[in-house]
Amino acid sequence: MTRSPYQGIDARAFWRTGMAEAAYPPPDLYRPRWELTKTDRIVTAGSCFAQHVGRALRRNGFNVLDAEPRPGHIAPEDGPNHGYDMYSARYGNLYTTRQLRQLIEEAWGSPRDFDAIWEKDGRFYDALRPNIEPSGFASAEAVKAERAKHLEKVREVFGQADVFIFTLGLTEAWLHKPSGQVYATAPGTIAGSYDPEIHAFANFRTAEVKADLEAALARLKALNPALRVLLTVSPVPLTATASEAHVLTATTLSKSVLRAVAGEMQADHPEVDYFPSYELVTSVKAGGAWFEPNLRSVREASVAQVMAVFTRAHLGDAAAPIEAVEETPSEDRAARRAERQERKAAREERRAKRRK
Repeated sequence: MTRSPYQGIDARAFWRTGMAEAAYPPPDLYRPRWELTKTDRIVTAGSCFAQHVGRALRRNGFNVLDAEPRPGHIAPEDGPNHGYDMYSARYGNLYTTRQLRQLIEEAWGSPRDFDAIWEKDGRFYDALRPNIEPSGFASAEAVKAERAKHLEKVREVFGQADVFIFTLGLTEAWLHKPSGQVYATAPGTIAGSYDPEIHAFANFRTAEVKADLEAALARLKALNPALRVLLTVSPVPLTATASEAHVLTATTLSKSVLRAVAGEMQADHPEVDYFPSYELVTSVKAGGAWFEPNLRSVREASVAQVMAVFTRAHLGDAAAPIEAVEETPSEDRAARRAERQERKAAREERRAKRRK
């Protein structure tokens, strides 16, 4: 008698028993590929959602490295406005795998020749992390000096890492056409000015995203062959798109590409694992209730549930209860400022296209 290949497999493999009739979040959603211990030295980077991962790990006593800690003269609530208390170094949000690749290449001696310093009202900004000083630096020389110190810390922290946690956020980016260098934000939003002759919009395809991630991880593993990698995909939608598509379809395309790359990396590399934060927040069972009214910001209570799934999978009953943390006013202001800047960039891009 012929048996169905689906007979005898786990209940988690079926939509009815794994989702429709299961508690939410599903208790057996995430099965770690490798053990994460409290002695592992962890480096975090990626889009803004990666900050939640690092915060939850620290709360549970994990060893999350911070090579550029907040200095004492900056209050804790102001740390994120200056690039502190966010990731394992002061690189700010790394939205794309191209940003990650280029950061690693620059840190280990392969910088590109491009307009790396932006000016606004007599102040100077690092074009690759313009958010780290709200009022900019006093001189271009000060920007260069700070970046040199930053790259030294990048080399230091990645050289120590046992585990690298990276959150993939976007496929869309702005770049410097002569060099191919990708910016963290569109020129002209925080500082500098947009010039269609030298700046271009890019929407990286699946093969490009994967090639960049492969190259970055290969460079890191050459330094540290035992490095393990945990990938996540940010559930936060695009604030705006420069692709001329509707923001909903642009978001769906971007997240689909990133999720596909994460899945292929997990399948191709035994040291790479994937944690489904994206699915937890955006599934039909979560619905819009897991987002703030703007349907973009993830509620702190939702973040707490996502990270509880992660820590319980690794620590079991020893995981600390994760409570929702109220967003500080400075973080809220920073988020609103970023959204305004992105909307401004989208308007300027549309005007530039009409002028052509």
